[in-house]
Amino acid sequence: MRRREVQASVKDELLIKKRRNQMIKGAVSLFKEKGFHRTTTREIAKASGFSIGTLYEYIRTKEDVLYLVIDRIYDEVKERLERDLSGKKGTLESLKLGIANYFKVVDEMQDEVLVMYQEAKSLSKDALPYVLNKEIAMVAMFENLIRDCNDNGEIHLTEEQIKMLAHDIFVQGQMWGFRRWALRNLFSIEEYIEVQTSLLVKGLINNS
Repeated sequence: MRRREVQASVKDELLIKKRRNQMIKGAVSLFKEKGFHRTTTREIAKASGFSIGTLYEYIRTKEDVLYLVIDRIYDEVKERLERDLSGKKGTLESLKLGIANYFKVVDEMQDEVLVMYQEAKSLSKDALPYVLNKEIAMVAMFENLIRDCNDNGEIHLTEEQIKMLAHDIFVQGQMWGFRRWALRNLFSIEEYIEVQTSLLVKGLINNS
């Protein structure tokens, strides 16, 4: 899907990336603590380590920060799947690796994931579909992984089952972020990945 452009007056791409990473880190911490509406752009600038004037060189509105958060999550998932699975497509091992990579992204970006879902309601009606479509695009990555396994004869699922399984994987990854207060008392992230993957693959083998 086409990326929504967040305007910047600065032309140095490396500097834009650096400043926006600082901004995301500062804003996520504030949004988690205070919520989107109660956080000011001045507070975001301070938490990011620069002035309000500098902040507006890299974004135009506070809403832009939520776009940057969802883009960062999406890009990280996409990059890991493309990097690690290029030579293993169509196998159950590729699916297991894809699940593990996604769960690890959620573990590493728990605060971002939490803020994304808590504050998505704060986006305008025009802006919200962008975030929802990004989520659908991430689910589609898993649909493609599962479909490759299906086409390769590793598993045997209908198209409806493929779509449902992709959503199941996506939600189970999110659950590690949303329920971490309870799950961390039971599992490490590695143990969580092992248990969830085992349950998923067991169901696939039984279905086949």
